[in-house]
Amino acid sequence: MLTINFHPFQNLETKRLLLRRIDENDVDEILALRGNSETMKYIPRPLAKTKEDALQHIAMINEKIEDNTGINWGITIKGNLKIIGIIGHYRIQPENHRAEIGYMSLPETYGKGYITEAIKAVVKYGFEQMNLHSVEAVIDPDNIASEKVLLKNGFVKEAHILENELWDGKFWDTVIYSLLRRNFKE
Repeated sequence: MLTINFHPFQNLETKRLLLRRIDENDVDEILALRGNSETMKYIPRPLAKTKEDALQHIAMINEKIEDNTGINWGITIKGNLKIIGIIGHYRIQPENHRAEIGYMSLPETYGKGYITEAIKAVVKYGFEQMNLHSVEAVIDPDNIASEKVLLKNGFVKEAHILENELWDGKFWDTVIYSLLRRNFKE
């Protein structure tokens, strides 16, 4: 079984991005992300409606980092500390050396390759720092943009599960993509 330790917290850097720890100063950006029906369209979770909701989300992110049960980074463009997205490892399964990756970004950043770039860095961290064997992504089958970015990063489709998640009175399908360490290419 893996021993996960996110201390000290490690920022990640790519050619254009700095992935950094999220704190209470990011409340407006977290509210913009989690409160936006466009960014939350394929995420079956409640919209953040207030700054208090956003602060609670930030507290939950940091609690998971402190407990070594999950890690998230704020995605920023180098030279500007304003968060344009969030990315991280969720639902870590130390017994299986596997974690789920999740990500989101503001609509005005869509199509610029930022998420593709951030995924590469976070997957590399998962394989090299966390010693994962595989990383999975669970997405809505209608989220074609997310599917494209996963395929671009070498993920393969593992399963399409029918109506396995109940949210807001509706059963949602989920699609699972995964990447094995041996198939990861930087």
